[in-house]
Amino acid sequence: MSLKSIAAIAAATLTFALPAFADGMIMVDDPYARTAGKSAKTGAAFMTLMNHGAEDDQLIEARSDVAKRVELHTHKETADGVMQMMHVEEGFAIPAGGSHMLMRGGDHVMFMGLTRALEHGDTVNVTLVFEKAGEVEVSIPVDLERKPMHGKMNH
Repeated sequence: MSLKSIAAIAAATLTFALPAFADGMIMVDDPYARTAGKSAKTGAAFMTLMNHGAEDDQLIEARSDVAKRVELHTHKETADGVMQMMHVEEGFAIPAGGSHMLMRGGDHVMFMGLTRALEHGDTVNVTLVFEKAGEVEVSIPVDLERKPMHGKMNH
């Protein structure tokens, strides 16, 4: 393998390994996406959003061409004890100097009406829109093997 090939592979690896930033304020760490299977019509993305700014911010929208609709969702328990997924129109607050975790069984980015199958190892391009920090482009790897609660913050 040539030195040029090794350098290209190293650069591609760093692109996925490094977190995404929005003007130094918002950092997106450890993103991954998944579906329930090859024929699934829905999928979701999870990550940690860190606010390094001096002001609170709000994730207000997510966009991607991987689905007909992309929404910010959470899980809520109904009066009869059933967990139900629901759209969170106001989005998710990220406090100044703090973080907000999008994780399985909690808040997440929901892809509805997938326009293509999401295969393990694929990449999903997502635009996260923040009230103050603006738009953040994130390339999210599809990881169909990750177990629940297994990431940088939860081992």
